[in-house]
Amino acid sequence: MAVVLAASLPLPIQAHDIYSHLKDKLGTSCCDNRDCQLAPYRFVANGLQMFVDKRWIAVPSDKIQYVAVPGDTGLTGGGHWCGFADQPNGMDPEALYITRCAILPPQSASAQ
Repeated sequence: MAVVLAASLPLPIQAHDIYSHLKDKLGTSCCDNRDCQLAPYRFVANGLQMFVDKRWIAVPSDKIQYVAVPGDTGLTGGGHWCGFADQPNGMDPEALYITRCAILPPQSASAQ
């Protein structure tokens, strides 16, 4: 029984493990067990946007890190977003997204 349970857990644990070493500029972990994900990204006239929850969200420039993530599949060109949606009144369909860290591959730093 324990083996079956353990076999069902590796994907989420492995997915989180690729983020566990990431820290923000204050030394705080970028993620917990549920808030990091692969995210396509694009540079627009006013900064960076990442595709999170089926929408493009603006990402503050002070949250961007240009680092390679060991274990990255390359599916999003190296883009990863760590954060959460905050709905202050609980009913707002346009959630306010709080970015903890936005991870881009080192070579994208020159694309800005």
